[in-house]
Parts: sequence; structure tokens; C-alpha cells
Amino acid sequence: MARVAVLGNLVKDVVAGAAPRPGGAVFYQARAFHNIAPTADVQLVTRCTLEDRELLVPPLEELGLPVTWRPARETQAFSFHYQGERRVMDVDALGDPWTRDDVEGWVAQAIGGTPWVMVGALTRADFPPETLSALRVEGRQLLLDAQGLVRRGTLGPLVRDGDVPPESWTSVRAVKLNESEAKILVGSLEPNDLRRLCVPEVVLTLGSRGALVVTADRAEHVSATPVSGPVDPTGAGDTFWVSYLVSRSEGADAVEAARAATDAVSAFLAER
Repeated sequence: MARVAVLGNLVKDVVAGAAPRPGGAVFYQARAFHNIAPTADVQLVTRCTLEDRELLVPPLEELGLPVTWRPARETQAFSFHYQGERRVMDVDALGDPWTRDDVEGWVAQAIGGTPWVMVGALTRADFPPETLSALRVEGRQLLLDAQGLVRRGTLGPLVRDGDVPPESWTSVRAVKLNESEAKILVGSLEPNDLRRLCVPEVVLTLGSRGALVVTADRAEHVSATPVSGPVDPTGAGDTFWVSYLVSRSEGADAVEAARAATDAVSAFLAER
């Protein structure tokens, strides 16, 4: 497969008052690469404070993928607790935003001419539109999980809304979103509404019902293989997105990649 870069802040996650643990898109996507494509040519590019390096970076390095790390002024931090089955999330600290200077400086040195980049936005403050535009140069293809862009970059209880700058989408090749995020962003799950994002490949994940792939001239549903019994979905989203990227980087089209990703998730859940 072609070389891939994964960019984003490392995170301190605190769940139900327990000790902080590593988190963030870079960590979980790296774990997915380790599990489903261990020989992939992947470069991880990330940041946290020097004080948090010992907590967050070694678990990432243990996954066996090359890591480029730089110190940040602040480590991104989230806390979670549950009210019944509902997860309640707070933003305890905002990591440093990624800037055009970062992308044109140390990030460019780390990823070079890498053709595929997974952007690990955790809130919309992480990767402003001008940063995404700078990442897009040299023909790079950006993949983005909409989870980050619908999260407002403010401290306190997590707020999700659709107030995303339209220019954020113009640099993105493919976006993954779930049903809730689609309704926040465009108000429906209809292909014509999803096309309003103006992203060449929109992949709407539908849980046990598979996925819907929407391009400018195509909208195709991809069925999921049923998995019997109760399942723990933790990690399924990252497994899907990493598998999708692996297939796309190997020459599959969007629908073929979504089909492979859906199969990968079914296998992942069946093994849990």
C-alpha cells in the first residue's frame, strides 16, 4: 500500500474518575493499523506536553509504528462518566491547534510526499481550514472523521453542532460520519443532502446495517455481515476508517473500500 500519515493530538482520557489513560484519534487509529495492517507504511505525527510524554507516547510507540512527536503547550484532555447508558463527556483541556507553520515545517519534514493523510481532529479547533488547505498541497488526499468537526472547541461539557466553516470541507477527499453527525451537519441521511458537504467521498456508517457511500454520481448501500450475540463496539469506528484507507491506498474505489471496511468491522466484532 502507499505510505500513510496519521496526524493529531494525543489525549489524556479520564473515565469515571479513574487514572488518566492515553486516547485520541492518533492512538486508536494506530492501534487499528497495528491490528489489521501491521506491515503498512504508516507515520504517526503527534503532540502533547513534555510533562505528559511519559504517560502518552510510550503506549503509542509500543504499537510498533514510527512516531514523530513534538512538545505542546497543553495536552488535550477529556473526561467521561455515564448516566445510565448515556455517556457524558467534558472537555477538560484543549490541545494546541495545528497551524500552517506546523504543516509547512516539522510536519512536512515528517511526512514528506505522503499521498494519504488521516486527520485526527478531536474538536473543530484542532485543524482550522487554513491548516487543512496547507495539508492538501502536493496532491495529498485527506481523510477526516466528522466526529471532530461537529465538536465545538470549547472547555466544559461537550457541545456538538453543525457550525463548521464551509471551507473546512474543500480540502477533504473523504469524510466518515454516523447518523447523528449527518443530522447535525445536513439535517438528514439523504444522499443529496450529504452531497451538500461538497466532499468527493462521504461514508455514512449505519452500525449493524452497514454503510452508505455517497459520491457526486453514486449512492450505494453496503451491507454488513451479521454478528450474533452482544458485541462491544469500542474500536469499531477506527477499524472501519483504517481499513477504508488501506483499501483506497491500494487502488480500491470508494464502494469497494467501504465493503472491505464493513467486512473488517464484522470480523473485529466477532472476535471480541
